[in-house]
Amino acid sequence: MPRRAVLLLAHGTPETVEQIPEYLRNVVSGRLVPRAVVEEIQHRYALIGHSPLTEITYEQARMVERELAAAGRPTPVYIGMRNWRPYIPDVVRRMRDDGIEEAAVVCMAPQNSRTSVGLYRRAVEAEAAGLRIDFTDGWARHPLLADAFAERLRPAWEKLSAEAGEPVPVLFTAHSVPMRTVELPQGSDAGPRLWPGQGIDPYAEEARHTAELVAARVPEIPKWWFAFQSQGASGGPWLGPSVEETLHVIAAARFKHLILQPIGFLCDHVEILFDVDHLFRENAVQLGVRLERPESLNASIPLAQAVADLAQRAFARLEA
Repeated sequence: MPRRAVLLLAHGTPETVEQIPEYLRNVVSGRLVPRAVVEEIQHRYALIGHSPLTEITYEQARMVERELAAAGRPTPVYIGMRNWRPYIPDVVRRMRDDGIEEAAVVCMAPQNSRTSVGLYRRAVEAEAAGLRIDFTDGWARHPLLADAFAERLRPAWEKLSAEAGEPVPVLFTAHSVPMRTVELPQGSDAGPRLWPGQGIDPYAEEARHTAELVAARVPEIPKWWFAFQSQGASGGPWLGPSVEETLHVIAAARFKHLILQPIGFLCDHVEILFDVDHLFRENAVQLGVRLERPESLNASIPLAQAVADLAQRAFARLEA
């Protein structure tokens, strides 16, 4: 049998504030990043102290290894990052040097946007050489993913509802993307933008569908919304509605307590520890709303089970 491994892909994050300029150049594929943007991102990282994305992703990998071993398929799990060390190309070359012949590749961003997840895929394929890979494009509808988010949501929702004296609403979020990546080409009436051989970019629909699956698992929620967060500083409009806009809608509806759960992120990092815990919470307070969030998935057992299941399905496809 061929030597197999799992490769988990993630965004990556710098270890220090001083590394942020280089990191941001990686994020924007070498384009010039305005000094004001660099300084703002440095400020955000300084406020949270450290982004734990890399450490948490390694812990998730160890949990996936344990799940595969428990299922009778012991398999090494590698980690590759698109924008920081360990870089995806370096890890794929190391896998080949280690004698790995087949790999199940899973991006730790379950909702598939071909302008982001597609970059991860191309980075793997560029170094694959003789390594046979099965790449999971998206897994936004995996039941264990929804179970993992619901497991985190329920205790936070019950606690805040008890303190509020009534059931509180929920706002689900996912990272925004530039509209130009999913909208109609300018001046075209030919329908939504198509991606060669793959159809319409599924990101917005997949993100909302994850939210629907999680909400269905906590049916006591009286009302819920979905919004896109963390719009970037690049030119042009970004996918909405934004969290800021939606908070105004929630406040206008006279809700005074709110749970915000990011269902597009699998672990703590700056978009949660700063954007949610600082920026959105302060915005909510100014509108007279108390905002809380559940614990991030991080070392979630259902999450590890979901990824292990994806890996086993990938191996089955490779066998076929």
